[in-house]
Amino acid sequence: MSAMNRTTDDLRDRGRTPPDQSRLCIHTATTRPLPLEAAVDEYVRAGVRGITVWRDALAGRSARAAGDRIRRAGLEVVSLCRGGFFVNADEEERIVAIEENRSAVREAAELGAPLVVLVCGADPAVPLPLAREQIRTGIEAVLPLASQLGVKLAIEPLHPMYADTRSAITDLATANRMCEEIDSPALGVAVDVYHLWFDPSLETEIERAGERVLAFHVCDWRTPTRDLLTDRGLMGEGCIDIPAIRGWVEAAGFDGFIEVEIFSTEYWALEQRSYIERIVGAYEAHV
Repeated sequence: MSAMNRTTDDLRDRGRTPPDQSRLCIHTATTRPLPLEAAVDEYVRAGVRGITVWRDALAGRSARAAGDRIRRAGLEVVSLCRGGFFVNADEEERIVAIEENRSAVREAAELGAPLVVLVCGADPAVPLPLAREQIRTGIEAVLPLASQLGVKLAIEPLHPMYADTRSAITDLATANRMCEEIDSPALGVAVDVYHLWFDPSLETEIERAGERVLAFHVCDWRTPTRDLLTDRGLMGEGCIDIPAIRGWVEAAGFDGFIEVEIFSTEYWALEQRSYIERIVGAYEAHV
């Protein structure tokens, strides 16, 4: 019996539906050492079907040409990462951030990405309640262009350890509330297990989000965590119950790609082809 068949049988024995590899997506940031063209070729070689493109991977390239190449290779562009960072104590800098997010939306449209994921921003000089108001103002300023170009925006709540400089949106409840207040069909949320796995209200908040769940990101939380940003684990290496959270987002109606987003200096140092094969194996066994 093959390893894949054993994995499938084990999942069925545990009452879980085996994962569908046609839903597997990898972020270019997960394999950061690879240029975009090499990442596309290696993902296709490994049987991956989706790609989320980080904006740094597009540097010096035409977004439209990159999107065409990705699709010719047989991959689907799942989203563009990332927009956001609306918060700043300086008003002129906030205006610059809004314009940069409009640029990201245009880039997504040219790439053929249906979604821009927002890491909403924070500033230690800005109190969190005011920071959230600045985030709302920024999103509202960008939404008309996003709606016009057919690109959706997804608020991604981050772990509270990033509340100082990366995001004042630190739980799904806050993201849901902002979506409800803005009330736009072009706005939703991204559920990243790394940032939300510990939240006792997570299942309820995913149910509340419903069709607003626009993205689902997976990796694992290592114990001990050696770095707050660049020590994420492969699925199955840590303590996150990924299949349970996957079940909650699917019960809420989400049936899109399952996106592997891993920031890891350890894994970036590996030979990337074998690393991608490990990603596929971890997806099959632990998602």
